[in-house]
Amino acid sequence: MSFGSALYQLLIGPLELMFEVIFAIADRLVGNHGIAIIFLSLAINFLVLPLYRRADALQREQRDKAAQMKDGVDHIKKTFSGNERFLILQTFYRQHDYKQTDVFKGSISLLLQIPFFTAAYRFLSGLQLLKGMSFGPIADMGAPDGMLTLFGLTINVLPILMTAINYVSAAIYMKGFPFKSKLQTYLLALVFLVLLYNSPAGLVFYWTLNNLFSLLKNVFYKMKRPGLVLGGIFSAVSVFGLLYTLVLRPLPTLRMKLFVAVILLALQLPLILALRKAPAKAPLKLTKAEVKQQSRGFLLACLFLAVLTGVLIPSAVIHDSTSEFVNLITPRSPLNYVLSSALMAAGTFLIWFEIFYHLADARGRRVLGFAVTAMACCAAVNYLFFGTEFGMISSMLRYDLDPVFRLRDMAINAAVLLGLCALLYLVWKKKQALLRILIAALCFVTVGMSAVNLVGIQKDYRETVRLANGSSEIPKIPLSRDGKNVVVIMLDRAMDWAFPYLVAEKPELEQMFSGFTYYPNTLSYGAFTNFGVPGIYGGYEYTPEEMNRRSDEPLVKKHNEALLLMPELFSDAGYRVTVCDPPYANYRMPTDLSIYRDLPGVRAYSTIHGTFNNENGAAENADKLRSRNFFCYSLFKSAPLLLQKTLYDNGSYNRADAAKTADVSVQTLDGISRATGTSKAFMDSYTVLEHLPDITRIDGSAKGTFLILANETTHNPMLLQEPDFVPAARVDNTAYDSAHALRADGNGNTVALTTEDQMIHYQSNMAALLKLGAWFNYLRANGLYDNTRIIIVSDHGRNTHLDPSMEVEVGGNRIDLMIHQPLLLVKDFDSEGLTTDEQFMTNADTPLLAMEGLIENPVNPFTGKALTNEAKYDGAQHVIFSSKWDVRENNGNTFAAGRWFAVDGDVRDRDSWTYLGLY
Repeated sequence: MSFGSALYQLLIGPLELMFEVIFAIADRLVGNHGIAIIFLSLAINFLVLPLYRRADALQREQRDKAAQMKDGVDHIKKTFSGNERFLILQTFYRQHDYKQTDVFKGSISLLLQIPFFTAAYRFLSGLQLLKGMSFGPIADMGAPDGMLTLFGLTINVLPILMTAINYVSAAIYMKGFPFKSKLQTYLLALVFLVLLYNSPAGLVFYWTLNNLFSLLKNVFYKMKRPGLVLGGIFSAVSVFGLLYTLVLRPLPTLRMKLFVAVILLALQLPLILALRKAPAKAPLKLTKAEVKQQSRGFLLACLFLAVLTGVLIPSAVIHDSTSEFVNLITPRSPLNYVLSSALMAAGTFLIWFEIFYHLADARGRRVLGFAVTAMACCAAVNYLFFGTEFGMISSMLRYDLDPVFRLRDMAINAAVLLGLCALLYLVWKKKQALLRILIAALCFVTVGMSAVNLVGIQKDYRETVRLANGSSEIPKIPLSRDGKNVVVIMLDRAMDWAFPYLVAEKPELEQMFSGFTYYPNTLSYGAFTNFGVPGIYGGYEYTPEEMNRRSDEPLVKKHNEALLLMPELFSDAGYRVTVCDPPYANYRMPTDLSIYRDLPGVRAYSTIHGTFNNENGAAENADKLRSRNFFCYSLFKSAPLLLQKTLYDNGSYNRADAAKTADVSVQTLDGISRATGTSKAFMDSYTVLEHLPDITRIDGSAKGTFLILANETTHNPMLLQEPDFVPAARVDNTAYDSAHALRADGNGNTVALTTEDQMIHYQSNMAALLKLGAWFNYLRANGLYDNTRIIIVSDHGRNTHLDPSMEVEVGGNRIDLMIHQPLLLVKDFDSEGLTTDEQFMTNADTPLLAMEGLIENPVNPFTGKALTNEAKYDGAQHVIFSSKWDVRENNGNTFAAGRWFAVDGDVRDRDSWTYLGLY
């Protein structure tokens, strides 16, 4: 990051983000971009009104003092000269408590306008939402308005109107000012006219509204009781707003209605205050020591908020899984994301909060001091104790499932925060020093925790790059025309139930998968990869229950044994072995391919970090979004639960252009049928399947090949363009989904996909099968299909909550047992037709299915035991449901406690499942 970029992010970045968040929220509420700009202008002007009022007061104070001293200064300048005049002037200024730097007080309003103008210009001039959008007489808010044409010349009216309003406002405000001051203001108005004349109408409209607000403000302040007039206008606006949002254009949810109602009713406050004849309060008098202590307390609270939101929260997320934030094609330390967040936080809390504080009067500083102290304590409570169980979060800071904000949880959170604020106020009234000590202690702890995270991130980053050194080599899959090949494809999270529906919807899949047998009655022993993968790779000795029996050995050792078992046995049997992306090898992410170094006949590759997906700027786009969103994520995590849904915004974090911009790193959904952008995580895996024909090497060797490839296309789903089920920058399946509201399986069964999660998983399963089917056709065309055994298996299914009859309530949580139903498809040599076999299977059958007829009496090289599937015939099977998927935490000698079930019978029948308990 360059110095200029860092400076911009520090000073302007927080303001630009504030503009974007306010606009995005307003746009969602009112559904009109033009009205959202009006709301943005009002919100910003009311927010900075105290700032400008104080700046105007300082300017007036400086002007009055200068006028008061003018005669004396003129006399000294006329009477004395040289060094004598300088010394006498200094004495004169000191006697009148005037510093020569006070002259800059007159420029504070101008200096404040520069960053706000820059932020508004950067945000609104680049806002894609405004392009082609009309509003009233403005044909295109994303282009110069061109509302008037005279003699063939197009004239932009808004900039001229903006300047006219500016002149009128200046004339009212600067009545009685010296000509020099007036000239400066008028020239500045002309500068804005020149700068904004050819700017997008949306930007000029916003600045025109600002000037109109300034004009009204100046008119009101010239009145005897401006508060009464302003309060009346606010009341009228609020009444109209209530009618519009609750009656004329009803909002979709009760939460939105309550939110808008509270805001609009709050606008009644100015009228109430104006009508209330309260006695004027005397200025608050504080000693210099008290002022210093208050300033120190405010700075400490701001420092804590800056470290919490800028460093601790982002570093904690990255430290949890550093490798996910590293692009191994062009490695860059994830500490850069922390730096971006830290600059935004420092700019917000240590610069702009401090500016607001130091421009406030003594009473305002006192209020701000308590408010920010309470904010700091509430942020710590929110981060540590609330919203801690939202589930898995991706490297793009999106939760696997959108967080659920229950009314009960929000009520508890609100009660705790109100109680905390009441307690803090009592302490504040009596012993402010105690609060300063508390905040200082929080700062110390936060800085310490952040330092540990930062050191850990850099260490993990270096280790990630070291482990990946050479692993990004383009894989090569040698397949023999003459020998026998065995291919195992582990599709992470592929869903068993979806297969017949997919084939019915895309009949070409039946031809593509000719020769395969579909096993719908298949069980997975775990609900996540760390539980389900060992059985796939190693067989029945590596089910969770069996791994727990070997309680004197680390889980990582047993996991590695499972990953090595088939490659070692096939290599010993004379096969060429290729391994791609073995999950959690050495319990590392990214996977540690070094476990295969002692197997000379094994080639291991890593493909999931964008080997085939680095040509379209996906990595750069991901960097840009993370740099923005980490600070937003921190604000979301430290905010009250009542605000968290709004701040999270379905993982877009109020990015105004999220629904318009076709990103190449993250997809923004608009219901179950429309989306913009593409998911980098999906594309990284999807492009591997897409390039399978390109990396296949065909030869006539007598040696066959054993390939085992793990792929996450079905694990990192996104919405695809139907009916081809392909990635698209903009997806609109409205018509198709309407015509296919019920998906059929060809056997009289139908299913309705009603949630985003159901739809994107269904579509991603389809996309994976279509790409695999295309590869199978390639194998057919090259004489490789019949002599290749292919197994497609998943480690577990997905809890889409499609079938309520397969759900069970345990411990207050609804468990969808379909997550234990993995996909299993098997094609043997020279087989034909797509068939279904109802016999009971598990994904731990994979090794024996792969070796059948090729390796006689296989023996586990690590335990010396024969590989058999007798365990699945020994009565009920024991499976574990646990969300403790993280191998960096769940990595002892046995798996952490989970909820165990016994399964005896058809896995699709709820009556076959018996809950055993938590152990």
